[in-house]
Amino acid sequence: MRIPTRAKMTNEIGDDELNLVMNRAVVMPDPSIRLDKWLWYSRKVKTRSKATKLVKDGKIRVNTIKVSKASQVIRVDDVITAAIATNLFVLKVVELGSRRGPAIEAATLYEDLTPAPVKQPAHRPRRPERDKGAGRPTKRERRQTDRLRWNTLYDASDK
Repeated sequence: MRIPTRAKMTNEIGDDELNLVMNRAVVMPDPSIRLDKWLWYSRKVKTRSKATKLVKDGKIRVNTIKVSKASQVIRVDDVITAAIATNLFVLKVVELGSRRGPAIEAATLYEDLTPAPVKQPAHRPRRPERDKGAGRPTKRERRQTDRLRWNTLYDASDK
């Protein structure tokens, strides 16, 4: 008995069926992507090398586990915690992406689970007060007063 060749069988039946006929298990790879690539696609970092540096510095966690290699594979529904600059991001992977597209497209790759920042009450230092009849301020006191005024003006215009 002669076994037909692969080319001849492919014309008659599909590839998946052919693999089953030839006693091979059909294994579909689980979709995944490298962590540094995904961070770059999602526009959380400007370059892949910066993403790699963040991972090597231990600033990235995947599913609460600290990652040490940029080649770490991530999948849909993984949760990534990243400390980038002074910000903390908690992102759930929704899509893996295929390119670094515009910001609108990048925003569809993740669901932002970052907790809202706790608003702290603004603490304003009191102005220095002089006793009545204390006379004219010294040069040192005048500089302290000016420094305090400029700092409060700068803080008020910053908000």
